[in-house]
Amino acid sequence: MAFRTVFKHIKDCKNCRGGLMALLRTFAPAHFENGAWNTGGYCNRTSPFSEAQIDLGTFDWEMRNIQIEEFERGRREGEMKGKKFGVLDITRAMLMRADGHPGAHWGNQWMKGYNDCVHWCMPGPVDYWNHFLMAIIRNEGGLVS
Repeated sequence: MAFRTVFKHIKDCKNCRGGLMALLRTFAPAHFENGAWNTGGYCNRTSPFSEAQIDLGTFDWEMRNIQIEEFERGRREGEMKGKKFGVLDITRAMLMRADGHPGAHWGNQWMKGYNDCVHWCMPGPVDYWNHFLMAIIRNEGGLVS
């Protein structure tokens, strides 16, 4: 409902003109194993998963698919009104990068026993989001050769 509402607002926005593009970044997964963040789950991987190791049947992939479904609906309706939509689809790539989270390595002195597998290490996989974003901007601006 949230994505549908946002895309409807963009589609109907009277002040959103010109060369603006609404860009959706898809869901970035956490990588907890053997429990959740508050039940002893951890994400202490030190290398990426291979493509064969990722499970596309997870909540993370389902959430991404919902986003894409709503994006496509919003794009179709918005383009009829001259609006531009784009997607920065990072979910699959980030599903593979379980090694890019702080895990227990972040020196958690305030909440012992809790891991942080939602946030990403910097520098790390998130830096690729910037590369993907630049590719979209360059392509949109006709800068791609």
